Order: sequence, then structure tokens, then C-alpha cells
Amino acid sequence: MYAKQEIVIQYFREGKSHRTISSELGINRKTVKKYLDDYHDKQSICNSKETGMSEYLSETPVYNTESRGKLRITREVQEAIDGLIKVNNKKRDCGLHKQMLKKVDILEELHSLGFKIGYTTVCNYIREQAGKTTIKEAFIRQIYLPGSTCEFDWGEVKLKIGGHQQRYYLAIFTSGYSNYRYAQLYHRQDTLAFMESHVSFFGYTGGLVYKELVYDNMRVAISKFVGKHEKEPTVALLELKGHYHFSHRFCNVYRGNEKGHVERSVEYVRRKAFSLKDDFENEDSAQEHLLATIEKLNGTIQQLTGKTASAMFLDEKEVLHRVSYPLCCSDLEQLRVDKYATFSYGTNRYSVPDNLVGHFVDAKIFSQKIEVYQGNKLLAIHARNYNKHQWIISIEHYLDTFRRKPGALAGSVALVSGGYLKQLYEEYFQRMPHDFIDLLQYCYQHQIEGEKLEATVSRLVKRCPENITTEKIKALLGNKQFFHHEPSTNDETISMAKNQLIQAASLLN
Repeated sequence: MYAKQEIVIQYFREGKSHRTISSELGINRKTVKKYLDDYHDKQSICNSKETGMSEYLSETPVYNTESRGKLRITREVQEAIDGLIKVNNKKRDCGLHKQMLKKVDILEELHSLGFKIGYTTVCNYIREQAGKTTIKEAFIRQIYLPGSTCEFDWGEVKLKIGGHQQRYYLAIFTSGYSNYRYAQLYHRQDTLAFMESHVSFFGYTGGLVYKELVYDNMRVAISKFVGKHEKEPTVALLELKGHYHFSHRFCNVYRGNEKGHVERSVEYVRRKAFSLKDDFENEDSAQEHLLATIEKLNGTIQQLTGKTASAMFLDEKEVLHRVSYPLCCSDLEQLRVDKYATFSYGTNRYSVPDNLVGHFVDAKIFSQKIEVYQGNKLLAIHARNYNKHQWIISIEHYLDTFRRKPGALAGSVALVSGGYLKQLYEEYFQRMPHDFIDLLQYCYQHQIEGEKLEATVSRLVKRCPENITTEKIKALLGNKQFFHHEPSTNDETISMAKNQLIQAASLLN
């Protein structure tokens, strides 16, 4: 309005030209002409010049925005948003709707690509593309005291591990006061995973335990319902409570939202960790990626508090209960060894030393591994396999049998599943199975890992590729590197030794 008034006043009262007004006010000449033409039109309608001027100058300028395009929505931005929408559509088609990007995730991705665009603009564009409006949900803000409450829940996630898509479960903890989060990947929502997730979380906090943990009506936490509202906890939950000294609270049936924080955390952590990246070489790399995401989220400033979750967790440390050692949680099974020197667990077979055929062994079952004992002696440790009808074989368990039956080595499951050992056998020892068995025995006795064996053979091949034998490999494996130590010139022992040599030389002379 100020610019419009100045244009009219300077033109009619001061008699300045369009060019002069444009130059002095820094306004385009077309804009100057537009306001003056509008004033002439208004003046022709009104009775007097003064009335027309007064009415026109008191009106706020009106702009036609119907045909105006989005200022920040360029073609490049549209293509980037459309590409992320396609990623969401692909995930929905694959049944990964829980890992889809939300609008705020799309905004963050656009910012990382260098586009300067606002959240509202992104929402409006996505809404226009979807052709529907969204109804926002209202939430009730709760107040929590430091160290008072921590919430637990499960979340499902589908990941591609080693090229194969598998289903995993996220065990997620969230502090009510600080929003401090922790998450771990498991194959199942069973009792072992439930207990180990708690042990892992309290290890992550440094042995610090919250006063109360909140659960929904999950089977691993509730043994049975007593009456309409009472629930009896499972033995696993009672063991955790007894060791870590926390109380528990269950939500009402079909009221998981009563936990508040963790319901949001499951969806939030899953999106932040696995919306853009869900393909990993192995489970360890997936877990490392998840933990890195958790640490990043805990270090992000929260809008409601203006602090990071890690900083607020420091306030909770003063009131949290400390436990000195973790709870050991596992299942113990007594299993019989069959004629293949394996025992069966969960449809899979795990090997033990071949001299135990027909005996019973004690299998200590964890969520990620199986330890095998006979009495107090540890016989083997196997990574737990969650597929069906698999043979998990360690070739060193069959060395005595291979000495008696060397012909069985070539086609054995133990060799086929041995990775590099199969390649080594086929290239250099097909006609010398006894020598290969001796090499395996040497590696087992001296605890030589496969990587070291492969590196040693590779070095030997470079020196003498025509003649690779067990004795040469064993010689290189047993060759220790000695480092020459330069003694200090001020060493008293060295000076005395030199004096003795000088005296001995003089006597000889």
C-alpha cells in the first residue's frame, strides 16, 4: 500500500514521470503504469478526483494467484519427490508398508540432495499427487519423572540379508522422560529374544535400570489372564524382575497406545533405519546400521524439549538403579548324538566331535548361538540357524573318521560347507586326501583360522606354484616373525659386555 500511495502522489502531486518514479522507488515501470491505470479507472467511476484518490489509496493491493506456480517446486524437485513416492509404492507392493518413507523423511532426503524446500510445500505436492486429504491425529502430552518409566515393544521389519529377504523383529526400548531409545534385531519374538533384549538394553545403559517397565499384552510377558483385568507374568519376566529389580505394568487389552512413547518409537526407528537402506551383506552389518541410527536419533535435538535424548539420559543416571552383572539367559536341552555325529534342534543338525556318537550332550541354547557341553567341558559353539533342515557342520569334528575313511572326504557335507577348504582340496589335494587331513589336524591343534590359512597358501603359490604340499604350508604357518631390537647405547649390560670382550681380546693377543 505504501508503494501504491507513493506512486500516485508523486505522479499527480509532484508531476514526476513513470521512469523517474520507477527509478526512485526501485519499482518496475510496468508496476508503476498498472497502479496509475487503476487509479484512472477508479477516478472515472467516482464523482470527484479527491474521492477517487482517497478510496483507491485505502484499498489493499489484490494479486491473482490462481495461475501462479510453486516457487520452490521445480522440475528437478518434482522428479526427486516422484522417485521417492515410487520407492514407497514398491515397498507397499512388497508388503513393506511399515518401512515406507513419511513426508518428513522425504523432506530430509530432499535437503540432503541440496534442494531448499519447505515441509508444507512437500506435503501439498504429495497430497495433490495422491488426490486425497489427510486427517491428522491428536495426541495427549504426558509428564514423566526422570528414571521412572521405560516402555518395551516389538516391531516387524523385512530385510534383504545376503540377497535373500527375511523377516526380523525389532525389540525397542524407549524412556518415558528422555525418549532415550535402544533397539536390537531378532529372528523371533520368543522368550529367549525377550530376555536377551533386556540384558542387551541394560548393558547398553551401563547396568542402569528404570523403576518401571511397561508392556502390552504380549505372550512372552503374560502367562495367563486372571479375571477381567489381572494378568499373571511369565517366568521369564519374573526372572528379569528378580535380577534387575524393576516393577512392571501391563496395558489394557487392545490399548497398546497406553504406552505412548514406544508405539511411536517402533514406527519411527523402523523408518529412520530401514526406509532407505534394507539390503545388507549379513546380520552383523544390519545390526551395526541399526545401532548407528539409534545413536544418531539419541543425539538429535528434540522439538518439545530443545535437548537431545542422550543429554536428558544423563539426568536420569542419578536416579537409576545399578546392577553389577548381567543375567545369563538360555535354554538347556539334553540331546542325543546320532550316527552322523550331529544332534537335532529345531529341524536343524549341529555337529559335535565324532567320538560322541550315541552319547548325550548338553546344548545351551541362546538366540544367536548354541553352546555344546559334555559335563563341564565345552565341545563346540555353533551360530544358531533359523532356516529348516540345515546341516551346520564343523569339519574338525570328523578328522578321526576321515583318517579311517579318506575316500569319504571329497563328497562330504563337512568339506562342501567348508568354504575355502573345498577350493584348497580340489586345487592341490584331490590325490592326497591323507595329506589334506594332516593339514586340517595341524590347523585345528594350533587354532589357525581360515583367513590365515588362505593367506599362507596364497603366499606359497607365489613362491613355488608347481609344488604345494602339506609340509610347506605347515612350515610357513609355524614360521614366527622375530623383530630385531636395537638396544639403547646407555644400557649398562651392553657396556659391561663390551668391556668383557675387550679384556678377552687383550688376553688372546
